[in-house]
Amino acid sequence: MPGRALIAVAVLAALAASSSIAAVQDTPKLDYDYFKIRVEPIFLTKRPDHARCYVCHVESNNAFHLERLAAGAQSWTEEQSRRNFEMISILVNPGDPDTSRLLLHPLAPEGGGDVFHSGGRQFSSKRDPAWRALAAWVNGATLASPKK
Repeated sequence: MPGRALIAVAVLAALAASSSIAAVQDTPKLDYDYFKIRVEPIFLTKRPDHARCYVCHVESNNAFHLERLAAGAQSWTEEQSRRNFEMISILVNPGDPDTSRLLLHPLAPEGGGDVFHSGGRQFSSKRDPAWRALAAWVNGATLASPKK
């Protein structure tokens, strides 16, 4: 009997390890180029009745901090974009936009977002094109990916 128990434990451990490996393999990779071209501009876009994300998050000391633009610049340098990518990547769960803080925090509660965001509701629903671009990035979209 002890031999069978040992075999059962070994089989269960192997199954657990293989399912962990499968989960890691299925997790999409966040694409830097997609982030730079499609996601970063969202943070600089003025939305009706809202400040640009940049206005609050360049000065913030919270988890979502953006690099300060150079005087007169309309976009970030390559080095700044890389730092933004690294910082913001921490706020998402690759493959799962519905549990990613970056997408939930500025989404209206009626649309499935967080109750509080001091910057207001940047997105009223998940149908917003900017929200969808963020979600596509979290789901592993690349510039070569077909647009949905």
